Amino acid sequence: MLGTGMTLERADFTNILTCPSQRTSIPLGVLCQFMLMPLSAAIIGRTFLLPYSDPLGNHLFLGLVLVGCSPGGTASNLVSLIAGADVALSVLLTACSTVLASVVTPVLTKFIVGSTISVSGRSLCLATAKVVLAPVTIGVILNEKMPKLCRRISRFTPFASVLLVSLICGGVVANNAAMMVGTKSVGAAASGALSLPALVLLSVFMTHTLGFASGYSVPHLLGFSEMTSRTISIETGMQNSALAVVLAKSIGADPLSYLPGAFSATVHSCLGSGLAAFWRLRDSRKRDENNEG
Repeated sequence: MLGTGMTLERADFTNILTCPSQRTSIPLGVLCQFMLMPLSAAIIGRTFLLPYSDPLGNHLFLGLVLVGCSPGGTASNLVSLIAGADVALSVLLTACSTVLASVVTPVLTKFIVGSTISVSGRSLCLATAKVVLAPVTIGVILNEKMPKLCRRISRFTPFASVLLVSLICGGVVANNAAMMVGTKSVGAAASGALSLPALVLLSVFMTHTLGFASGYSVPHLLGFSEMTSRTISIETGMQNSALAVVLAKSIGADPLSYLPGAFSATVHSCLGSGLAAFWRLRDSRKRDENNEG
């Protein structure tokens, strides 16, 4: 989050209000981010995870909802570049969702899981402020006061972010390895005979798939351009999964609730990269056909 803030300036946020082309695409992208993904997580979680034996199902459901309610991840900016989408819009959407997450993420999470799992709204708000709002604000201030230093540091932040996410997610899987191996299958009412890791992986996969699909369909049906539709699809489907893990830890949730976030980091990266490669290949074929014509 600090690295994200160090790439932002106050002008990035004022552009949202002054640029006519962004006045509709930015609000739509943010709405898709914080409506479609939480809704997908809620539907998939209640269908596949809550029927699992209590309290394991509740912990997994909380983890999946945290993934769905998290802001967009910075990897979406690179995927947007590969997909031939609007990279500038991608950066702005990531910035907006990250800043708004300090308020929206805890509110949405409490709203979705409140009737099912006991979660302190106050603790979730404080944890989100510490993990999201404070680092991003410090990063923006540093970028304004020491832009040259921030530009130098920003060269290494993508690699550092990948390394940090890998360590967080790898540690989560390792800590829950014994429980995952020891759990053979779930009840017939849930999903037949899936193992616990397969069940969580399937739930995460379906949540992100719904996010990518709906994130593309909504702007496309509303008449937005192909580039904008691709961008919003990528921003909606790719989440800051590491943040979901950190928030779960910060509110004292059961370690099992970290699993969806850990799996999500790999799943959304693979889905996003595959989708970007498909779009890029399709564009290349269209160009070849036009040249031949």
